[in-house]
Amino acid sequence: MRFRLTPRETSFYDMFSASADNIVTGSKLLMELLGADSSARAEIAERMRAAEHAGDDATHAIFHQLNSSFITPFDREDIYNLASSLDDIMDFMEEAVDLVVLYNVEELPKGVEQQIEVLSRAAELTAEAMPHLRTMTNLTEYWIEVNRLENQADQIHRKLLAHLFNGKYDAIEVLKLKQIVDVLEEAADAFEHVANTVETIAVKES
Repeated sequence: MRFRLTPRETSFYDMFSASADNIVTGSKLLMELLGADSSARAEIAERMRAAEHAGDDATHAIFHQLNSSFITPFDREDIYNLASSLDDIMDFMEEAVDLVVLYNVEELPKGVEQQIEVLSRAAELTAEAMPHLRTMTNLTEYWIEVNRLENQADQIHRKLLAHLFNGKYDAIEVLKLKQIVDVLEEAADAFEHVANTVETIAVKES
């Protein structure tokens, strides 16, 4: 790690950790959605919406700190990209839950639970990784594993699409369910964007 002669604004580390912890909350709500009947889903969606708003607040706090700090712990562009990608994850998870409720989906297709399990694992890894930004140590396994999970998510997504287009569902139901599984896939992509940004930061700081 490069030796620095200037002080750094360290509050970013805590804010990134808070943002990632909030994503874990979102992933748990996704898991809860799987086992909930239609009558309970609206309440879960409300809690997810609150978590998404908390994520927005965390992102705005990072941007405010970025705009008001003369010294930053790493490149400003990387701080912005990391905060934005973390925010994207929460947005996609909240959108997926909201669509399930808005479309009044009675039963999610088999395979969605695998998508959500991948997202849950990626959320845990991301939350565990954020504190290591302080020292830029023990991060390699994180971005390797998240990239592996994203590849797994791609495979699950393709199988889900094949299942949706096998003729079992009517056209309108296919459109509804495809939008939900596509948004969950976008969440997996956003986790990979976070991991790639962390890798970029670590390489620059090494």
